[in-house]
Amino acid sequence: MARLIIQSIFATDIKRYNVRYFIEFSYAGTNYHGWQRQLNAITVQEILENALSTLLKVKTSLLGAGRTDTGVHARQMFAHFDSEISKNTFQQLVYQLNQFLPEDIVIHSLRNVKVDAHARFDALSRTYEYHIVQGKTAFGTSVQYRLNMPLDIALMNDAASILLTYEDFECFSKSNTDVKTFLCDISYAKWNANQKGYTFTITSNRFLRNMVRAIVGTLIEIGLKKKTIEDLHQIIASKNRSEAGYSVPAHGLFLTNIEYPTSIYI
Repeated sequence: MARLIIQSIFATDIKRYNVRYFIEFSYAGTNYHGWQRQLNAITVQEILENALSTLLKVKTSLLGAGRTDTGVHARQMFAHFDSEISKNTFQQLVYQLNQFLPEDIVIHSLRNVKVDAHARFDALSRTYEYHIVQGKTAFGTSVQYRLNMPLDIALMNDAASILLTYEDFECFSKSNTDVKTFLCDISYAKWNANQKGYTFTITSNRFLRNMVRAIVGTLIEIGLKKKTIEDLHQIIASKNRSEAGYSVPAHGLFLTNIEYPTSIYI
């Protein structure tokens, strides 16, 4: 009985004094099977958790703001973890992690947050960019999709604006997914032309698995006149992934921004 009381007090003390941190980082997804840890594949989460556990000398788990698929990149990603870090360790940890981690994962900041702050559920919005290059490029295609066909960007933007008028995007979700709802609040979707090709930017409160890549593939088919604006309405209404366009390659996709309420920070 005494042992149970002592264990209960000790558990309470740990919970009381643990501090939650948000870690901000970026990564090139080329060498990884996405963010989330897997049994038989190297992921960003595994590499980062191993680095934190080594430096903090205690097993440390991360919970990310969301998933990214194999090959997808992130210019801004967040995760949270709980730890009791000394002031000196806190000040040095970003530097130490960047020395410890491979070149394709970079830590930007570490911040105290409220104990109930959540990297996934507290995110207000997420923004992705998809990059298309036309013609040969000296910098390769590991971070952009090469497409040597002319696109009607005005028509594609007309189609993109339609996305803001819908909420249910089951038609763009990966089949057999385990989500409870297909509702997403898309607040921005636009194509921009540049000297080398096109960039598509989209912002929503949440995204379904494979959603952005399926949207981009569908809009490209509209830009190639293979599908029409009316087709897009029918595709969304169908809630059927097979009705939508193809899924563009992952290497052109970047997670670029995640917004949080300032109230979560200490």
